[in-house]
This record gives sequence, C-alpha cells and structure tokens, in this order.
Amino acid sequence: MNAPARRLSFTYAEYLEQERASPTKHEFLGGEIFDMAGGTPEHARLAARVTVALGAQLGRRPCEVFSSDLRVRVRATGLATYPDVSVVCGPIARDPEDKDAVVNPLVLVEVLSDSSEAYDRGEKFAHYRRIPSLREYVLVSQAHRRIEVFRRNEDGTWTLYEAGPGERARLASIDALLDVDEVYRGALEASAAV
Repeated sequence: MNAPARRLSFTYAEYLEQERASPTKHEFLGGEIFDMAGGTPEHARLAARVTVALGAQLGRRPCEVFSSDLRVRVRATGLATYPDVSVVCGPIARDPEDKDAVVNPLVLVEVLSDSSEAYDRGEKFAHYRRIPSLREYVLVSQAHRRIEVFRRNEDGTWTLYEAGPGERARLASIDALLDVDEVYRGALEASAAV
C-alpha cells in the first residue's frame, strides 16, 4: 500500500463514493484509502496471459475469470482491493455494503512488482487467508520465470507449490494449469530490451 489520502478516517460508504468518481483505483482498510500504483506493460502482460490461460481452460464450467477491475472485499478484515486476477465459481456473492464487490473468490492472483511484493506476500496474503471461499493464492514473479501457488489444506494451513521454466503450476481448486513458459513467453525479454 502507498500513502493514505489526507483525511485520517473514512467510512466504507465514503470510500465507495470517492471510488466511483475516481479515474484510478484505491484500496480501503480500517478507515484509510490507499492509492494503488499503476502497472507496467510487463505487469499487464503477465496478468493478461494468466487471465487468458485460465479463461480458456475453464470454458463452460461454472467458473468465471475476472480482471483487476473486480473489487474483492475481505469481510473479516474490511479490506477492499483489486487483485490482478480473480476466479469465482458458482454464483457471485456480493458484499452487503458494496454491490460491486465480491466476497467469494476461489482463486486470487497477484503479479509481483518491486513495490508490491512484500505487501502481496505478507499483509495482503494475511487478509486473503481470511476469505472462507479462497482455496488458492497465486503469485506471478516479474523478476523470474516462477509461479507460486499457495493452496489451503483441509486443516486451514497453506502449502506452497512452485513452478519454474519447463513446468506447469497446478491450480487444483479449478482443475487448471498455468504453463510457465507460455505465461512468460517474451515477457522478461521485452522488459530487458528497454
């Protein structure tokens, strides 16, 4: 998260009012509104490739893949945020305070950046773990050809599965695979050529 807006405390309704009028996205937590950093072409490319790959595999199943335009609300902590990719299976459950936010993602994906990696791995993941429906949290590196899948176990603990070059990351909850070479095809080379 970046610096909070000037005012010290906002209600969720005030946040929603400001969010509707804003051309940029913001996170909300504990009465504070946080600017979300804009993405790079590399970030957008990786998020789009994950979205396309998952969308193609889910096909006619009762699951939908959403871009970062979808707001997700963590009811237990109050966090409202925009994951890079979200997957919801079955009917969408909306937040009672926010008809535009879902509260039941099965899979959340974040593309890591230098400015967000510590937050995405730490505090944000701690919030996401409080979503009862969430089964897998996927981190896509921008620095290395690596996809990490954190999977919730039956006892509520989480296990990390990693996939690198030549491998595929398995998302068991939606029976899908992310081919690392396909997700990263030309992605890191394009950023290095600049």
